[in-house]
Order: sequence, then C-alpha cells, then structure tokens
Amino acid sequence: MKSFIKKFAAIASAASMMAAAMPVTAQVTAADTVFPFVIEGEDMEGADLWTSIYENQIPDYSGEGFAYLTNGALTFNVTVPEDGMYQLNVRGAQILSEEGRMQTVAINGVEYSKTVPYYKEWTDIDFGVVRMKAGENEISFINKYGYMAIDKVTVTKAVFPDVSATASAVPCDPDATAETKSLMSYLQSVYGKHIISGQQEIYGGGHSVETTIRYDASQDKCIDSDGKEYVIDRDSEAVDKDGNKFYWHCSDDVRTYTYNEQNRNYKYDYYDQEFDYCAELSGGKYPAVRGFDFMNYNPLYGWEDGTTQRVIEWVKERNGIATACWHINIPTDFASYELGDAVDWTKCTYKNGTDFVVANAYKEGTKENAYFDMCIEDLAEQFAILQENNVPLLWRPFHEAEGNGGADGKGAWFWWSQEGAEVYKNLWNYLYDKLTNEYGIHNLIWEQNLYAWSDESALWYVGDDKADIVGFDKYDTVYNRHDGLTSGPNYDCNSNVYWSLYNYTKGNKMIGIMENSTIPSVSNITTEQATWLYFCTWYDNGQDNFISGDNYNDASAVKEMYESELCITLDELPEDLYTANGTSQPSTKPSETPTDKPSVGADVLGDANCDGEVTMADAAAIYQALGNADKYALSEQGAANADCCNPGDGVTAADALAVQKLTAKLISKLPELTK
Repeated sequence: MKSFIKKFAAIASAASMMAAAMPVTAQVTAADTVFPFVIEGEDMEGADLWTSIYENQIPDYSGEGFAYLTNGALTFNVTVPEDGMYQLNVRGAQILSEEGRMQTVAINGVEYSKTVPYYKEWTDIDFGVVRMKAGENEISFINKYGYMAIDKVTVTKAVFPDVSATASAVPCDPDATAETKSLMSYLQSVYGKHIISGQQEIYGGGHSVETTIRYDASQDKCIDSDGKEYVIDRDSEAVDKDGNKFYWHCSDDVRTYTYNEQNRNYKYDYYDQEFDYCAELSGGKYPAVRGFDFMNYNPLYGWEDGTTQRVIEWVKERNGIATACWHINIPTDFASYELGDAVDWTKCTYKNGTDFVVANAYKEGTKENAYFDMCIEDLAEQFAILQENNVPLLWRPFHEAEGNGGADGKGAWFWWSQEGAEVYKNLWNYLYDKLTNEYGIHNLIWEQNLYAWSDESALWYVGDDKADIVGFDKYDTVYNRHDGLTSGPNYDCNSNVYWSLYNYTKGNKMIGIMENSTIPSVSNITTEQATWLYFCTWYDNGQDNFISGDNYNDASAVKEMYESELCITLDELPEDLYTANGTSQPSTKPSETPTDKPSVGADVLGDANCDGEVTMADAAAIYQALGNADKYALSEQGAANADCCNPGDGVTAADALAVQKLTAKLISKLPELTK
C-alpha cells in the first residue's frame, strides 16, 4: 500500500508521543472545569428566574426554575486544558412555534445554529459537538430568534466512535462487479484514518488553449507553425460556411485537438490544469480522486466531450479513483417541448422553478417519464462502456438534495429536489432500479449528497439499501465558519455536519466531502476528528478559482494537505486497488511468495472465504456476512477462521480490520489481541 504503512506508523508514533506527554500538557489544575459540567439555566449570567412562561406551566424543572431566552444572551464559562471537542446538551422547551425555531449558541463568539422543534415538555436537546480552545471559553445562548426555555445545560467531553468499525464495505448493489467491491473495500480500509485527496475537472469545453495548428487544404495536412504534422481524424470531415473543407479533429501522441471555426485553427481543452497545479505545489503529488460530470450526454443538445474516455484513462492508466455528478438538463419550457427535439443549451436548465413535474418523471405514460427515460438511456450507454472496461465509478446523481433546507423542497437549488424529499427519494429509487435492473449496470458506488440544516434534513436520506456513501458539499463563507475570522479561506472541517450525517446513517456509511471550495485544514480535521473519506475541490472557472485562488485556498495550505501524513494522493493508492477483491490478483513478489501454501478450506486464521490465503477479500467477506448474513453467510470453517481479533468473541468488524492490518503489514500475524 506504499506510504499508507508509513502514514499509519507515523500516526501511531505521534499518538504514543502525545500519550506520553499528556500528564504534563493536560494536567487538570484548580482552574480547569470538571466534566461533566452542569449549570442550571437560572444560574447563567444574564438569566432571570422563570417558573412559567406567562400562563404556560412547564412542570418538573430542576433547581428553582429555568431561564427563558428573550432579549439578552445567557452566558457561562468553562475552562479546558487543551484544544478539543465537547458535547453540548440542553434540557429545554420551545412552545412559541410549532414549525420549529432556530436557536443559536456561540462558543467564544463562534456561532452554531440548529432548529429546535416544538417541545411543550422538558426535552433533552442535542446542540452538537463544539470546539473549545485551551483556557477559558465563553458559551452564550444568543437571542437571534430565541424564545427557548432552558432548564439546565450539560457539557461533556466528546467521545468519538470508531467510524471504520461500523461503516460498511459492502456495496448496496448485491450484483456489484469485482472491481467495484475491491474499491469499496479499499475505501473502507482507510476511512477514519486518512482523507483521500480529490479534484473536479472542468466541464467539457473549458480551459481552451489555442494552437498554431491549421488545416492546409493544398497539402491535405494538419500542420503547425513549426512544421509539425498531426494525424487527421478523417471521420470528422466538415465544410465551413464558405464551402471550405476542414476536419473537426486532429491529434498527436499527447492529445486530440478541435477545430475553431472562428479563428480557423485548432485548440484543445486543458482538463489537467487544476491537477497540474496541485502537483506543482506538492512536489509531484496528484489528487487521487478525479471528479467528472455526465451532463453533456443528454437528449437535448448532447455531444461527445470525451468524459467517458477520460474516466477510463484516469482509472486504467493512472490507477486513480473516479467520481461523477450529473447536472442533467431539462428544457426551460417543458410544456412546449416536443420529445426528441434538439434544443439549444441556452434553453435548458438544471435549476429549480421549471414547469417540469418531477413526480411525473417516474410515472409511466407521462411526458416527463418519457423524457427522463431518454436521459437514463443516454447515461446507461456511457456506464456500460465503463463497465465493459472494468471501471467502477463513485456515482453522485441528484446532488445537493436539500438545497437551503426544508423537507418541502422550497429551499431546492435543482429541479430534482423542487417537489420535496419524498418525491426526490422516489426519483432516486427509479433511477437506481432502471440502471441496475433494466440496464444491468453494476459498476457504481452510489453516493448521496445531504445537508444538516435541521432535523428535517435526515428525511432526504434514501436509505442504506440505495446508498453506499453519503456526503456534504462544503462551500463555506464568512457567515459559516468557526475560526472567528471574517475574511480569507475558511478551513473549517464542518465536524457538526459530519456527525449529523453519521447519525442519519447510524454509522453504517462512509462520509465524504463530495465538493468543496476551501479544503479543510489538517489541524482542524485532526483536532475535531471529522474523518471525512475524501475531499474534491471544485474547478477554477476564471471568476471563482476554487483551487488556485488565494481567497479560497492558500497555496501553502494546499501544499501542507497534499504532503501531510493524513492525506492520500494518487501515488499512494495501492497497485491492486481494483483487483484485491477479485480473482485476477497481481502476482506476489518472489520474496513474498509463500513456501507452504495451505490447502483450500484449511484452518487458517483470517481466511474467511477459505481459499487458503489471507487477503483483502477475506475482510470483504466478513463485512458482507455482518451486513447481510442471509445472503453472504460464512461457512462454518470460514466463521471459525474469521474470528481472528480476540478469538472467542465471535465474528465482528474488528476481525475484518485485523485482516486489513495484516495485508497492509501493520501487524505481523494473527490473532490480534486488543483486550
């Protein structure tokens, strides 16, 4: 796994050093707050004593009464020995609005907000995990919207679960290809320990570079100003408005060039601009994940921009990981659109507010359904090409589901969400069924974009059986940051969103940053323990230069991330990324060839699939058995072999992790004893 072993060892070493230093750096002094810390609402600074809210009685309060957040802030202080994360809970009530009311707490002036539902009785309200700095910290409930009754507040040290132990490595598609399963296993093996680097490429036609190549009709050659000749794509012959013959495409060993009718020369699209930028900053380290978009394969103005081929090249030639979104367009005026007609791209949209009835898209016999089926057919054609080339894809349709918030879809940014969460989920299920069951597409890892605005946000989740990974699009502004600054890049790691998504899926799914402006900083991720699976910075467009613009990402911060022990880059992906779970595994090096290979079915600790070897496939077999025992049950011998971490406690996720550690040479033998 190349430098993964180096990284794991470095983290372990750092953890040991921190542990050794703890008695000195984290020694509790008289000034330090003892946790759990509980304060009665009426004891907070700025609080008045309430025993009822006017004529409304809320009995069974603790202490002498409670505080009611009206005009001023309610404040108290705690002192902590080092930067860290703390859980904030309120025993409260909210009787002003049955629709819920936004409440805000500020930690040293940094604000965290959530919508508190209507509670007419005292209820434990989770205000999330917040960050505090070493020393004294001021916690204030601010009356931005307010009118919340607070009986008492409890602050505890945050306890983080082992996310890798619960997140599934089993694709939701039971017929997923071997390569897809292998990629899922790898992602799960690094989840919770590292963050994988990623970068979105620009849409087709972006970053155009003009050349001196021209078509010389007299010689029937494509040739540049230096006399270099290029190979003509004879199938791309065309005639310009003056009747002159030309060819749309020519090429050399480096790339394909496209004819520019205006200047009568050839140009090319520099899709690697952002990727080369990252590599130049970090001594040649490229992003491991490359983002694509299949928007241009559509029934309206669809054109071949080479996306499918670039996905294949990235995975097959560069050994990278591919992810893709789908800005699928619909006609702006759908009512007057005739099915099958070509439409200028300026008369299309993926935004919300159109006359396209989303609920009809999955209802047979409707015009919307006929159109949407055409979209899926175009998409399936491209995915079939990927599947034939053994290329799996992190597939992210209908992204940014909730938009600005609300289950009714009023906050939607895109047409697929404009009719609310239930219609959105039905649309997702329809797409899933069509691709997997009708078109036989099984090379997809299904990703869903979610938010965490309120308790309603969880209503958008499509469910464990239709999603493999969930994630968040991080476009932070000065109004959504937790560093106390009002300008410059926002390196927030959004740990409150991370743990909300964790709760939506009960920890069953890996969680990633599927789009971002500013990359979260190494220090913030480490301190806040928001162990995102990967990030994927959006591309530069000349106006918003998300990766190279210093208002979004300072070059030194990008360099620090790419060169850090936390971050996995392209060169650090394992060579068997797509074969570790299949039958065509790469041959072992001579020095690693076992001399006494056990027979198939033998008693070999860790060999869950009983093939005589302990590999990543055994870890996947254990996860599959834990995730769906009816379909993926281990044999009696396999179950005995699988119990390789603390033998005797049965088959658990810890056994799969032990197998992964062994294959990565993080431990030398099994069993692993942790108790």
